[in-house]
Amino acid sequence: MYPNKIGVKSSTGCIDLRSDTVTRASPEMRQAMAEAVVGDDVYEEDPTVNSLEERCAKLFGKEAAIFVTTGTMGNLLAIMAHTMGRGEIIVGRTSHIHRWEVGGYARVAGVCATTLPINHDGTISLESIEECLCVGDNHRPQTKLICLENTHNFVGGKALPIDYLSKVRKLAEPYNVKIHIDGARIYNAAVKHNVSVAEIVKDADSVQMCFSKGLGAPVGSILVGSKEFIDQARLDRKILGGGWRQAGHLAAAAHYALDHAIEVIKKDHERAEKLAKSIKAFNSSKIKVDDLNMTNMVLVTVDDPESAVATLQKHGVLAIHFDKNRIRAVLHKDIDDDGVEKAISAFKALV
Repeated sequence: MYPNKIGVKSSTGCIDLRSDTVTRASPEMRQAMAEAVVGDDVYEEDPTVNSLEERCAKLFGKEAAIFVTTGTMGNLLAIMAHTMGRGEIIVGRTSHIHRWEVGGYARVAGVCATTLPINHDGTISLESIEECLCVGDNHRPQTKLICLENTHNFVGGKALPIDYLSKVRKLAEPYNVKIHIDGARIYNAAVKHNVSVAEIVKDADSVQMCFSKGLGAPVGSILVGSKEFIDQARLDRKILGGGWRQAGHLAAAAHYALDHAIEVIKKDHERAEKLAKSIKAFNSSKIKVDDLNMTNMVLVTVDDPESAVATLQKHGVLAIHFDKNRIRAVLHKDIDDDGVEKAISAFKALV
């Protein structure tokens, strides 16, 4: 993303497709937040947080979980806990961890990175990973962690192939190299493949998922892994200033989001597909959809993204100037069928 292009101010009545982070809590979610039973989470005495962590550990098929403020914090904690400030990570060049988390793995976690190209389907080639794995060479930083992203933002929210992670695990396991998934939108991947979240992440050592994106909660992410890993992450969270007190009000929103996750995300995917197919049906050389194999994101190629974003805004639709020739539209729970129709009409103005 081009940071100087992101800050388009939302206007009253606009269809906001900039991100699924712009959702507002529904009245029912707000009621759940207001009625939450809370305590001091630093003392691990907030029952709503504790129940959320237990629920998510079970959901992901892992031993333990920790509720944190953001996906960026969750990813950073994973890197800190897995590496203990030594060695390197392997990560995609256009992965969120590398491109949009301000280099926290270097500045805070104290590790370097080998960055590799991302394929069109969101994967890193197995050959590249294998070539870069370094264990036992005293002249090079030792590989401690492989970081993957699912769904992958930069390629348009694609869900990684269902068998890809097991192939990465086969490469990493002989060297005791861990695997972390930035699963900010992992629920989208599970819905796309029609499998459980646990099935998607069974070969990962840790996973981070955001509640504040496709799931529609206002704040919060979950980090899951082994009990030993989460114990370390809890210590590291304190270092980052991430200990919070009566966080149960936010955990209640996350619980509500999980209760409705599948139905909400399925609708987002259907509406994204409708928007993409409608743009493709324009059959215009001026505007092209990158791919129809999306989840809740639509990447659109245009000649002048900055001008296209401005035109869309004039027609009541907000989108993001994503890179040099693409704009991004993200469907979410606050966009209904009428909103999609309005978006289609706005995109037609670009033809």
